[in-house]
Amino acid sequence: MEQLQKALQDRGLIVTDSPEKGRCLFTTRDFCPGEVILSQEPYVCVPNNSYSESKCDGCFASSNLKKCSACQVVWYCGSDCQVRERFQLLCVLASFKSFNISLNFSCNNFQKLEWKLHRLECQVLSKLDKDRRKSVKPSIRLMIKLYLRRKLQSEKLYLLVCFDCQVIPTTAMDNYDLVEALVARSMLFLNNFLGKDMSDIDEKQLVLYAQMANLVNLILQWQEINIKEIAENFSKLACNAHTICDSELRPLGTGLYPVISIINHSCLPNAVLVFEGRLGVVRAVQHIPKGAEVLISYIETAGSTMTRQKALKEQYLFTCTCPRCIKLGQFEDIKESSILEGYRCKDDRCSGFLLRDSDDKGFTCQQCGLFKSKEEIKSKASEIKALSNILTSMSSGNNQKVLSIYKKIEKLQRNLCHPFSVSLMQTRDKLIKILMEVEDWREALAYCRLTIPVYQRVYPGFHPLLGLQHYTCGKLEWLLGETENAIKSLTKAVDILRITHGTNSLFMKELLMKLEEARAEASYKPSLED
Repeated sequence: MEQLQKALQDRGLIVTDSPEKGRCLFTTRDFCPGEVILSQEPYVCVPNNSYSESKCDGCFASSNLKKCSACQVVWYCGSDCQVRERFQLLCVLASFKSFNISLNFSCNNFQKLEWKLHRLECQVLSKLDKDRRKSVKPSIRLMIKLYLRRKLQSEKLYLLVCFDCQVIPTTAMDNYDLVEALVARSMLFLNNFLGKDMSDIDEKQLVLYAQMANLVNLILQWQEINIKEIAENFSKLACNAHTICDSELRPLGTGLYPVISIINHSCLPNAVLVFEGRLGVVRAVQHIPKGAEVLISYIETAGSTMTRQKALKEQYLFTCTCPRCIKLGQFEDIKESSILEGYRCKDDRCSGFLLRDSDDKGFTCQQCGLFKSKEEIKSKASEIKALSNILTSMSSGNNQKVLSIYKKIEKLQRNLCHPFSVSLMQTRDKLIKILMEVEDWREALAYCRLTIPVYQRVYPGFHPLLGLQHYTCGKLEWLLGETENAIKSLTKAVDILRITHGTNSLFMKELLMKLEEARAEASYKPSLED
């Protein structure tokens, strides 16, 4: 802990303990919007591979993949990615004065090193029969890699190709002690529910951890670990692992970032976690003064207080007391919940919100007083559910059929839900995605424009999802020749995303280039008219 505090001190940070929250990350200096507060490589990570889709273990790419011929589990996109992943490791080794390592290896030597370093996991997985290998899901691989990395850091294993040294050195921000310090879900469970009856869901979760732990134990077959320890580590992963996303927040994999995991949650955060490849980067989204706690959001914050609280209780087993959540039950919170997750007025011209009548026969608009019966609401809700069930049973690939059903759902939701409904917004997002896949740019833009006001209501000003929605709108406008509108949308996207994403990533460079090209096109058009 002392080494970690010293490393964080150089970054203007300090870890403190709170009776209510446990460990907290505070600032010891001011941070400006867009400034990097903390960055960390994952202690372990895995891509979200499935039967239908695989990704490179090094960069999470999904094209030009080659499977490890021995274990038949791990994929790489090519020798360059193998080299890059292990070159980073060698650079770390070379930075230690006690290691006299030359990095002037040939590409072939790097590839040999990659397979030598992969061989520990490969040897473990290769022993499994074909059916058992199919059971090695990403969560199982993550746990196996956790123990392998601990072994590599704790034991004097020697590379046989070029040099003798410890394979992975420990640092203040990269060691297994940080993993051990993470609060386990099982411990939280005991603290919160000791003496109370366990719900069926929690019992099933604990049984699942035990089953997964048993599988890992069978795969590794190490005498120094036991099923109880592995199960506890699974509970730590459940509370502390992060979903690794690309720059457009599409999930790619899962990683464990022990220092970033110290940061606590708020539904009104002052920082955001994004990923640059596998590197987790926490940036300030507002001015954070000296002595303030750094806070990020663990969950999707577009929803009512009750929805957010439910998600946090189920996944992280705590009750949020942020400025948004302490308003639970107050009139403003009830109003906001009724807008985000409630029903619209029967009068299409009215923007009022509905509250349940005291006799529980229906809902009354709080603006114009019109009544909406429960039967009317149930009828439309049943239609939406029936159409959603059809979507669930459909096979992928039939875009036109899926598009038709989503349009029917969207029409029903327009009549049922408030115009700022989160459910309606999510349906329109799905429509945008499908319409872009079938290259119907104009209709996709129409739906995208409908979502922007909702995004602006449900997300803070500097939220990456709001910036990305402006970006989508700008791209569609540019494709359709609406250059002036595209410039406005892309400018709004840049203003937000340069805070959340920085300006050095390839994604941001491409966005800035698009904006410059749109501006150049706009200035070129008047000269043609002259």
